[in-house]
Parts: sequence; structure tokens; C-alpha cells
Amino acid sequence: MSDPTVQWMAAAIFAVALLHTFAAKQFERLSHRYPRHAGVFHLLGEVEVVFGFWAIVLVLGLALVVGAAPALEYAESRNYTEPLFVFVVMVIAASRPVLRTVTRVVDAAARLLPLPTPVATAWLGLAGVPLLGSLVTEPAAMTIAALLLAPRLFRTEVPERMKYLGLGVLFVNVSIGGTLTSYAAPPVLMVAATWQWDSAYMFATFGWKAALAVVANASIATFLLRRHLLVAPAAADTATVPPVPLSLTLVHLGLLVLVVLFAHHPVAFLGIFLLFLGITQAYARHQDPLVVREALLVAFFLAGLVVLGGLQQWWLQPIVSRLAPLALFFSALGLTAITDNAALTYLGSLIAGISDESKYMLVAGAVAGGGLTIIANAPNPAGVALLKRGFTDETISIGGLLLGALAPTAIAAAALLVL
Repeated sequence: MSDPTVQWMAAAIFAVALLHTFAAKQFERLSHRYPRHAGVFHLLGEVEVVFGFWAIVLVLGLALVVGAAPALEYAESRNYTEPLFVFVVMVIAASRPVLRTVTRVVDAAARLLPLPTPVATAWLGLAGVPLLGSLVTEPAAMTIAALLLAPRLFRTEVPERMKYLGLGVLFVNVSIGGTLTSYAAPPVLMVAATWQWDSAYMFATFGWKAALAVVANASIATFLLRRHLLVAPAAADTATVPPVPLSLTLVHLGLLVLVVLFAHHPVAFLGIFLLFLGITQAYARHQDPLVVREALLVAFFLAGLVVLGGLQQWWLQPIVSRLAPLALFFSALGLTAITDNAALTYLGSLIAGISDESKYMLVAGAVAGGGLTIIANAPNPAGVALLKRGFTDETISIGGLLLGALAPTAIAAAALLVL
């Protein structure tokens, strides 16, 4: 939509949505202070609700300015494949058979490392699982890592500043950990086909540098957190939980692989998801409660970002297209904090004649900044939804996340820029 009124209205609503994400924790506190209106304040305090809520406001605004039919046409023209995929992969990856398998593999690997087992397990959760995201996609890696680390690091007894450090490292490492292949990280996926970047190119150009940064970030964070990791969390009562049959585990893992393979075909992966739901009902005794609520909130957040972000091209693309390569890197690093990094690289893919150096700088800056805020990278809302219970007021502060992610972001940026 090229109407200046629409463009400025969309930019204003987007800016308000950004401010709302930073104020979400304050709404949660207001819900305790004014219990009579606690429901409304609690709803507005859910970070995952923010962009979906303001996307509805935007569509209503469009209906008033240009008419109901064009507003509905715009909403229906958006591509919602990514929100749907994140929803499906979150639910499947968090199922008991998948999570138990990953936990056992991580525990076995932790015992082989020359570290206390709790420390080694946390290190693998911050380093190994994010790198696994290059195979199973970043949303799946975020889900698995969050559930693995929640009882070990993101506990109420751990100081808030240390939890934000762990959260920042997790988000940054997931963002750069998916760059070893050409299909796992959303910002890479947006340009891979257009620029003909295959997995071999990604590993040679981005992957090994990202892997070094992931290991460095995880090692530094684990060292700083070691005192808190050595305090054993309360053990869960698993005496009455039956072991998961190997055949059922293989079925769940197979369905997860199929969803990843058909990640760009919503009809296919939604069909696989319906089959998954049928299997979980048939073998309910081997399942934990599915994270459907959390996954729906994340999908709502991402769908809202798709709707709001679709009308920001008029001011974003000129910035991206006019910058020299080095300036483009730092601009992408900063812009990623206020807009999804996949949207940013997609805009770059539309620029005719962009140089190879600028292509690299754009994607490098976008993935390096993917942990700075909740909206910076598509898997981040999933991490927030799964980990927020371990934070004060069950709310993750946007400022706390930003501070926690600054150092690991600097390490990621240095690795991608200097090496």
C-alpha cells in the first residue's frame, strides 16, 4: 500500500508495539496492583500478545482509512508459513518422547566432558543444542534448549541478572547457530535461493565462524554461572512415569524430521501435525501435556509481526540499499533489534545489483543481532514463552534481555566481522 497516510499510520502503530514490548513487565505489575482489572493488565503484559494485538489495531485502522475489503485483502496477502511452522515444531519438539531422547543424549555427552555433570549439561544446552539448530531448524533448537535449561538455570533461586545472561547467550547462540546450513535460520532462508547460497557455502562462509562464537559464548556464560549450576534443582518424581517405548520415540522423531523437511509447505506439515495429535491421543500415557497454549501465543506474536512488518518496507529498504558494506553490517545489527531479522534480509534480497560483500554484511549483522530483543529472531518468542515462569512476575524484561545479550552479541559480531 503506497498511500502515505497508511504508511505513516503503520509506522506509528509499529513504533507503539515496540514500546509496548518494553513496557510489558509494567503491565504485569499493574495487574497485581489493581486486581479489579487484573485480566486486562495481564493480557497486555503477555509479551507474546503484543504484536498480534497491535496487528489487529492496524487492520482496523486500515479498514477505516482505505475500507474493509482492502484491509482484509492485505491481511490475507501475508505469508503465515513461518508462524504456523513455529507452532507445529514447538509442540512436537516439546513432546515427552523427543525431549527425553535429547535429554538422554545430552546427559550421556555431559558425562564424557571433564566438567561436573550439571555444568557440562548446561554448556551443551547453550552450545550443542543451538548448533543442532542447523539440522533441525532454529525454532526446534530453541524449544529443546529452553526445556532442557529451564530446571537447571532458569529457576527462581538463580539471581535475575544471571538468568538474563543465560537468556541472552541462548538467544544469540540460537540465532547464529543455525547458519551452518542454508535452511535452518529464517534470515538465511530468505536469501538462500535468490543469492544461490547452499549449505556448503554457508558453512565455509558463516558456519565455522558462528560455531566458534557459540562455543565462546557458552563457555564464558557457563563459567560465570557455574556456582548456580552446581546447586541441584529439586528432582522431579519420575517413579510413576512409564518409559517411552522405542517405537513411539522413533515415530515422534520421524514426524519431527518430516515437519522440518516440509517446513515451507504448510499443507504438508499441518497434515503431519494432525497425525501427531492423533498419535499423542492414542498413546496418552506416554505424553506430557502438550505446549499448545505457549505455541499458539508464539504463533500469534509472529503472525502479528508479519502483518505489522509488511508495511515497514517503505522506510526500511532505502536504509538497507544506500549503505556501504561496513555501515550495512552495523545498521543491520541495530535494525534487527526493532524488526525481525528475516524481514530485514528479505528486503536486502529485493535490491538489484547488491554486491557480494554487502550480501555477507547484511546477513552477518542480522544474525549477530538476533538475540538482542524478543522480536529480533523468530525463535525468540518461543524461548520467552517456555522460560518466563522462572523470572520475577513470570515476565521477561526487554531491557534485561538486551543487557544480557550485549556481550554475546559483541562476540558473535566480532567473529563474523573479523575472522
